[in-house]
Amino acid sequence: MADNLTEAKYLIIGNSAGGIGAAEAIREVDEHGSIAIVSDEPYPVYSRPLISEHLAEGCSLERMLYRPADFYERNRISTILGQKAVSLDLAEHTLKLESKSTISWQKLLLTTGGLPIVPPMKGIDREGVFTFTRLDDARAINQYLGGAERAVVIGGGLIGVSVTEALVKRGATVTIVEMKDRVLNTILDEEVSALEDTALRQAGVDIITGHVVSEINGGGKRVHGVTLDDGSKIPCRMVIIAIGVRPRLELVNGTGIKVNRGIVVDRHMTTSHPDAYACGDVAEAYDIPYGECRLTPIWPNAYIGGRTAGFNMAGRPTEYPGGMAMNSMKYFGLNVVSAGMVVPPDESYEVITSNKNGTYRKVILKNGVAVGLIFAGDIEQAGIIRGLVQNQINVSEFKQSLVADDFGLAFLPGKLWRPELEVPAGAVVSPVAAEEPEEVIAGE
Repeated sequence: MADNLTEAKYLIIGNSAGGIGAAEAIREVDEHGSIAIVSDEPYPVYSRPLISEHLAEGCSLERMLYRPADFYERNRISTILGQKAVSLDLAEHTLKLESKSTISWQKLLLTTGGLPIVPPMKGIDREGVFTFTRLDDARAINQYLGGAERAVVIGGGLIGVSVTEALVKRGATVTIVEMKDRVLNTILDEEVSALEDTALRQAGVDIITGHVVSEINGGGKRVHGVTLDDGSKIPCRMVIIAIGVRPRLELVNGTGIKVNRGIVVDRHMTTSHPDAYACGDVAEAYDIPYGECRLTPIWPNAYIGGRTAGFNMAGRPTEYPGGMAMNSMKYFGLNVVSAGMVVPPDESYEVITSNKNGTYRKVILKNGVAVGLIFAGDIEQAGIIRGLVQNQINVSEFKQSLVADDFGLAFLPGKLWRPELEVPAGAVVSPVAAEEPEEVIAGE
């Protein structure tokens, strides 16, 4: 802890994947320059995807740690944890904390992540209403859970399905209310959404689509149920708001840093201010399949973006290789991998599919180049195809074999036999994963 710190050569705001990637990269180049990490969470860096396991199985903080307990000390990193950054002065190169103390910096990384979207709703302040993006959320839900609870989860995206699985494992009866016409609609196509829907219902989950919660009801301060937009009522003792997250931009608002949906960065992760960088869920970084900068808030992208920023902050010019939406999950026993584009935006794309023997495979091509995939059931070959998408490989010569049962490296032309193409299908952890920004759990 270093609450009295007044200056740092490198200041990192955010203590998750992006911040850790940056700190490690800085130390590879600059062994002695002072590094400080500021976070409003009091914990050492933990794997945010594991908060559902914490709720479901009591996964300890020690098991959730993303780096060893001595990481900060070993890398000579000062930490200011459990304190919120409240104002940023780019002209003076200073950051003010909620404790009123000020830190001056030479190079700055903004990796502030996202905030849960909580819509205005009558009864939103009742006891028993939670969000689910941080460890403290999981801990609060865990303390509130009694015996066999009835819970309503607002949102059927990754956050919603993740917390639903954890609650079911704890013996709760869950109803998901999803505004759109199907669950996981931003990361899956209709076919695989239907498979997930079946898996959820078989586990006893009720799913209501095409509706929203208009009011959270209660007797006194506590939640007793919800009312939907059609007037129907669902009794429950707990409500989890899992609509999604939005980039956490309050620190840069009014500073002059260029912002679109997120902070705009170049391929060096530099913002419109030459000494300020950004990465992770808050930044619009280069997306490979789309060929443009956009929000792709997942854990691996945040870490690689952080490393890129860290190298550049320390004076080693480095270009961000690009990222893409990715997700590997096994909710309620169904293996699913998706990456890149999952639904072609227009008819200029080619779609190759196979659906047999309990396995669904789909690969999307643009001008012969693989730009997206969804596999469900047997996902063993998905990692190789994800590598083809990542490396923008033209697959015209062997495109039909991409969805074959026995597809493997042997199908590739010899010139493509590169180790980086083989990526384990399960290497991307969920739920910090490939959804549009409205539907992701914060990776930072």
